[in-house]
Amino acid sequence: MRSDLIFGALAHVKNRYQLCQLASKATRKMHKPNTRLQDTTNDVLVRFRHESPVASPDSAAEISQVQQRRAA
Repeated sequence: MRSDLIFGALAHVKNRYQLCQLASKATRKMHKPNTRLQDTTNDVLVRFRHESPVASPDSAAEISQVQQRRAA
């Protein structure tokens, strides 16, 4: 059931609003033509259940440092 997927994904996300925002963005990027949107959404929630969709503060700092090096 999708409710089980949502509760599993909430283990990695702070609140439900953020989960909805991340899931909608990921669903738009992962959706393939000729497939059901519901199946794509379920796949996204399964992925969120197993790994965090939110970047950790350490990885965000590393990304900004790399971007600054490229700009310089």
